[in-house]
Amino acid sequence: MDTFVNFLSGLFIPLLVFYIVGFGLLMKCPVFDAFTDGAKDGFHVAVSILPTLIGLIAGVRVLRASGFLDWLAGLLPRGVLPVPLVPVILMRPFSSSAATGLALDIFKEYGPDSYLGRAASILLSCTETVFYTMSLYFVTVKVTKTRWTMAGAMLATAAGVAASLWLA
Repeated sequence: MDTFVNFLSGLFIPLLVFYIVGFGLLMKCPVFDAFTDGAKDGFHVAVSILPTLIGLIAGVRVLRASGFLDWLAGLLPRGVLPVPLVPVILMRPFSSSAATGLALDIFKEYGPDSYLGRAASILLSCTETVFYTMSLYFVTVKVTKTRWTMAGAMLATAAGVAASLWLA
């Protein structure tokens, strides 16, 4: 069964590409021109979001290197949240790579099979980079009124944090 699934998964992408090209040819669509137009649009989108990405990455690095996250974790009353997880919880809405780096630090210090290691793993799996995603996609498509997006996303993040602490 395992080899059959591997066989199918290896065929899936080439079959999908052939299907798309075949359908385009059947509909008399200039497939290569459509592909190059899409690639150009994608490149323009990447260039337009680059300043936002650079700003987010720089901000996250400053917060991490300055020790601000550890200071902020120390302000919480004992027993509310595990102190080593607080920087991961605070960074996850901003940057997945920074939160992963902090989780790797937890793995090195406490081990991946410890309560903190399991909680960090689950936390990274059931939360999203809210601010990164909102800034990236909303800036790209020029959305100015986000309405309840932030509140809903942060509520979902809080639920993900609670679930990760409970499940670990």
